[in-house]
Amino acid sequence: MPFRKHFKDFSSGEHLIRIAILDMYNNHPNQGMRGIKQIVGDQVFPHEWKVFDVRGKNEMPDLSYDIYISSGGPGSPLSEGEEWDQRWTSLMDSIWEHNHKPGVQKKYVFLICHSFQMIVRHWKLAEIKKRKSTAFGIFPIHKTNLGEQEPLLVQLPEPFYAVDSRDWQVVQPNSSAMELRGAKVLCVEKERAHVPLERATMGIRFSDEFIGFQFHPEADEFGMNLYFQRPDKKKQMLNSYGEKKYHEMIDYLQDKNKIHLTYSAMLPGFLQLAMMKIRHFSID
Repeated sequence: MPFRKHFKDFSSGEHLIRIAILDMYNNHPNQGMRGIKQIVGDQVFPHEWKVFDVRGKNEMPDLSYDIYISSGGPGSPLSEGEEWDQRWTSLMDSIWEHNHKPGVQKKYVFLICHSFQMIVRHWKLAEIKKRKSTAFGIFPIHKTNLGEQEPLLVQLPEPFYAVDSRDWQVVQPNSSAMELRGAKVLCVEKERAHVPLERATMGIRFSDEFIGFQFHPEADEFGMNLYFQRPDKKKQMLNSYGEKKYHEMIDYLQDKNKIHLTYSAMLPGFLQLAMMKIRHFSID
């Protein structure tokens, strides 16, 4: 896919920020990529962006980009034997190593759902397990004490609401591995008093430049309306949560303090903070 360039508020000589969007959907129908591209396209900093079909075409960006956004996707995150998986994890390691070199302009990474699970697996920060049933819908997410201080979450209430769509889950963080890398748990899934299972880890800040979430902050009302209208998704939700909960989630789409707030705050906030830091580095 060719570069998409945006020159809003562009002044001569200003650093043109390059963004790589890693499509992990393997040609699976989704609303995630539309949401990511819409958010990226709306940014006012001068930037250009390009989509890489990681799983479908084994496409991978190099290290010349400033920002990397890696999407959600279908299937198991336990795909170490796949060539695209090995290339993706190698890219993440290369960015991490780059960021630890003195005096370099840092590169920023935002990981969504499947990509979040993959990096946790690769860095051995927690266990990755199959869920007993698929999670799909709009649910409350609870911030940890550290999450209350997280810049991307401070604008959100406790709990905040997000779109959850997954068959796998990150659980039981390895405290020694987390501490060694400097990673911090930011949020966990809703409490299920009637289910004797550990609450999944829903967000981790791996470093000042790396952050990831096991839900879909790029999901908006438009995309979720389309999903809720699909007969298969409606049946799945009715079977899993019942008619009352299904209609409650429909009502959430009209509530500007639910997923609209999450959509407006998280990925846009990440991009704005990253772009400001990159801009300040290039000026200095």
